[in-house]
Amino acid sequence: MNGTSPDPDGTMDGFQRVTVIGAGVIGASWTALFLARGLTVTVNDPLPDVAQRTRDQLRQAVPALRAIGLRTDGLDRDLRFEADIGKAVADADVVQENGPERLDFKQDLFARIERATGPDTLLLSSTSGIRATAMAQAMTQPGRLVIGHPFNPPHLVPLVEVVPGEQTDPDTVRRAVAFYTALGKKPQVLRKEVPGFVANRLQAAFFREAVNLVVQGVVTEQEIDDVVTSSLGLRWAVAGPFRSFHLGGGPGGLPYFLQHLGPALEDLWRDLGTPTLDAATVELLSGQADFGATVEELESARDEAQIRVMRALGED
Repeated sequence: MNGTSPDPDGTMDGFQRVTVIGAGVIGASWTALFLARGLTVTVNDPLPDVAQRTRDQLRQAVPALRAIGLRTDGLDRDLRFEADIGKAVADADVVQENGPERLDFKQDLFARIERATGPDTLLLSSTSGIRATAMAQAMTQPGRLVIGHPFNPPHLVPLVEVVPGEQTDPDTVRRAVAFYTALGKKPQVLRKEVPGFVANRLQAAFFREAVNLVVQGVVTEQEIDDVVTSSLGLRWAVAGPFRSFHLGGGPGGLPYFLQHLGPALEDLWRDLGTPTLDAATVELLSGQADFGATVEELESARDEAQIRVMRALGED
């Protein structure tokens, strides 16, 4: 490992060997992207069928990778598997962790990773909500760890939330941003640690009201999905909520919108529901979850449509 960093213009110098810890949905997706970008990948996962499962998931990712112009021939040529965590990370330039969402597990894991890696190895976690500050408590050099939380599927969706902990070294953040940028991602550094970070908090808030409307019998799940994909989904693909409301204010922009339409918006806030996922609600939602195809078929259709949207926006 030479210890150099990738330049923000997209080079991968010094970041050629990546260890992916945990080969579930997110870990396998990261693996597909890393391999398609020409990196050497070592996968560490305790499950006995990890090699077969990972290769199956790589095959499923090939059409999307090929559609966005990445290399897919011999995709697993530079892929290996190592069950021993110390051996798996020993020569890594980058570690992307995707283990169970348990604080005690991640604290112990990163303490072990720190002992087995060199000081220049970039330590990243895909956690969807645990703070880096908490995860790094058992490390002797907590400044080495930073969150790199992707939006599913990582091999396709550009966003990566880069979330430093209280003791994360600024250079670690810089290197993480440069690494993800070189992969073709769009890293967004958060200024504060908050549970769930940003994208998942927004998703959770929206889903809460979606569940409320279904529980109240206003619409069905399918009708909610149709409403979103024919309105808000289209709008937010080209302009986020603030810019959208800025445009909604006409020539006066967001200040006019907030002054004249803000009170009505506040009234809606007060009327939003607070459903709970109790047994009855879970049964209701599960009973409507018939989307007319297998999960694999739905994933394929989603990826194809997502690629068309990204191409239209110039994101691929």
